[in-house]
Amino acid sequence: MIERFLKQTEFTDFEDFKKNYELKVPEHFNFAYDIVDEWAKIEPDKNALLWTNDQGEHKQYSFAEIKEQSDKTASFFQSLGIKKGDMVMAILKRRYEFWFTIIALHKIGAVIIPATHLLTKKDIVYRNNAADIKAIVAVGEEPIIQHINDARSESPSIQHLISVGPIIPDGWVDFHKGIDTAKPFVRPTEPTKNDDPLIVSFTSGTTGDPKMVLLDSVYPLAHIVTAKYWHNLREDSIHLTIADTGWLKAVWGKLYGQWIVGANVFVYDHEKFNPHDILSMIEKYHITSLCAPPTIFRFLIREDMSKFNLSSLEYCTIAGEALNPSVYEQFYKITGIKLREGYGQSETTVSLFTSKWIMPKPGSMGLPSPHYDIDLLTPEGRSAEAGEQGQIVIRTDKKYPVGLFKGYYRNERLTREAYENNIYYTGDLAWKDEDGYFWFVGRADDVIKSSGYRIGPFEVESALMSHPAVVECAITGVPDEIRGQVVKATVILSKEYKDKAGEDLIKEIQDHVKKITAPYKYPRIIEFVDELPKTISGKIRRVEIRNKDKE
Repeated sequence: MIERFLKQTEFTDFEDFKKNYELKVPEHFNFAYDIVDEWAKIEPDKNALLWTNDQGEHKQYSFAEIKEQSDKTASFFQSLGIKKGDMVMAILKRRYEFWFTIIALHKIGAVIIPATHLLTKKDIVYRNNAADIKAIVAVGEEPIIQHINDARSESPSIQHLISVGPIIPDGWVDFHKGIDTAKPFVRPTEPTKNDDPLIVSFTSGTTGDPKMVLLDSVYPLAHIVTAKYWHNLREDSIHLTIADTGWLKAVWGKLYGQWIVGANVFVYDHEKFNPHDILSMIEKYHITSLCAPPTIFRFLIREDMSKFNLSSLEYCTIAGEALNPSVYEQFYKITGIKLREGYGQSETTVSLFTSKWIMPKPGSMGLPSPHYDIDLLTPEGRSAEAGEQGQIVIRTDKKYPVGLFKGYYRNERLTREAYENNIYYTGDLAWKDEDGYFWFVGRADDVIKSSGYRIGPFEVESALMSHPAVVECAITGVPDEIRGQVVKATVILSKEYKDKAGEDLIKEIQDHVKKITAPYKYPRIIEFVDELPKTISGKIRRVEIRNKDKE
């Protein structure tokens, strides 16, 4: 399958990959027909989706079954009047119905808006009206139902509410009854255009209202790099990405690239994250590849991993936040597996990563993907030299890369701010070493300017996290008359250290940081808290800490 979309599929080393990686984009590409239905045609029994839940249920779907169920779902949606271009929000957690739904919407040409079950009434109203959402497909559980029902009166565009169960509320359509009684699916005669909208994703909004990231029909093809060259998947791989379907990370790791490569996607549908259960799943189902944020790996390490047979696990990748070197070292010591980091945004696919051909440098994001023309720009607009900070940008003057967003939906101003003169500005700062590896500094908005120095929060946070007292932390700048800003650490302490909070511990942590980073970077102010302000996706809202300090 993959050879249909790449001029060359195997590479001897990173230089070969960099030089010869080239995507072949067909006219009128449609992931549902060209990948899912095609697999169903050539290898109908090939494993596609291995779904389990914390109740002991287990379902292995083949590509033929995914085609069958997505056809029924598409016909059901059509019977409700859902057509090409319509916006449909999916709040489906880790339910297998998500895969039926998204493929069905792709077949119709409707646009899916993935959404987390953590949304409140206010969040849902905002999304319904911002995108003119026509239908919502959701898990039939309280309080999800309640929030959606509460939002309905303020959402004039909503025509249908669809529940996958277990509760089917009054005024809602039963998803399973709908697909069971659906007429045979008739494929629309109008073909999908490559620039047709595929997904609208609401960013988690660390600084303001969520933005609507518009992704087009060829976006899935850019995830070949994600699955084949970062996750290192084969046709016989069983891959687990730990992510809720409400976030784009789900289509990064639980759908597009994995199915193009022909891997079996593993889904563990659980209510509450439990590291013991995750390790049990890896052992029981012989999972070969795992991708998760560093926080997850920290939890796994804290379990007694020696109790589990993890011999099936071949390859592990890490994303979502920058990797602390201590996590890398501990995981490698226990498993012999080197964690390979990847970096990207909702607006892109994986843009920087540590491939199988290069040695990981713990804490580094790796090298630029040949899929994108990536540069580091200084505030003066020139390319940063080795060791010099700059903003990560993607240049599009030679060609507009597949996978890069098509703008912020219905917001030209924000689009112009991020994309100008054939350059997409990520808003993330990094520096590059002599070998070309990129090292994350932080969001441009989060960088602290103190006594003429520019201090990125991540390096200081990494140093803090290596102290046993620190469970989680956020580094921000506090206004200072002499230095302009001073570094402040907002810290959640581990249980063992909570009763030791005080000046002695503050000094101990400060001295610890001074030993690891340049002395000017240490936090002059340390505040102990019980929790940090976060977005619904779990990202720390440093802006909230800064605003509070200004009061």
